[in-house]
Amino acid sequence: MRRADRLFQILQILRRQRAPVTAAALAEELETSKRTVYRDVADLLAQRVPIRGEAGTGYVLERGFDMPPLMLTPDEIEVAVLGAQWVAHRGDAALRRAAQDLIAKIAATVPERLRPLVLDPVTGTPPALDQVPDALDLAEVRASIRAGTKISLRYRDEAGRESERVVWPVVVGYRESTRLLVAWCELRQDFRSFRTDRVVGATFLPERYGEKPSALRARWRATLPARGEPRKRA
Repeated sequence: MRRADRLFQILQILRRQRAPVTAAALAEELETSKRTVYRDVADLLAQRVPIRGEAGTGYVLERGFDMPPLMLTPDEIEVAVLGAQWVAHRGDAALRRAAQDLIAKIAATVPERLRPLVLDPVTGTPPALDQVPDALDLAEVRASIRAGTKISLRYRDEAGRESERVVWPVVVGYRESTRLLVAWCELRQDFRSFRTDRVVGATFLPERYGEKPSALRARWRATLPARGEPRKRA
């Protein structure tokens, strides 16, 4: 790996990690020695890159540091395009448009030599078959999740029973043919999953629930079942 590529990759590793990253971990991922990592970090510090930490404890890239946009490797471009293709085939209308726009922006901004990776990719996802239409505006759901506001749902379960719930939306999950709204249910006093095609009616409430959306998501993640265990339904 060229030195310039290695310096760039060190920054990428530090950007994606919140906890300190040791020189040993950097060396293992970069397939080089710890001595080289120490030297590379010293070079980055000399270029006024805001890295905190020291040998033996780990390194952290301070927040607010911006790298030039779209300095992407070929593999990163293929990942972005492949993910955007999946969303373009299976997302709701707003996300499909956003995915198509993202591919166009990547194609317009990457160097000419990398443009075929976007316009003529060697990876792809098949069209989605048997898509079940949503009975819920997922663009509004995502806005509600970001704002931390409640949703009043009228929901029909798999047995055809209807119920009314006020929920605190957590995340939207995209399956091959269906979507799930994961939320804290005030009726059940627990996290529940609601298939969006089974929603009979929804009212997006201005009322906020009493915690940060990120804290609610952290609580939900802590309850996720082990692999193979059934998930709680509505």
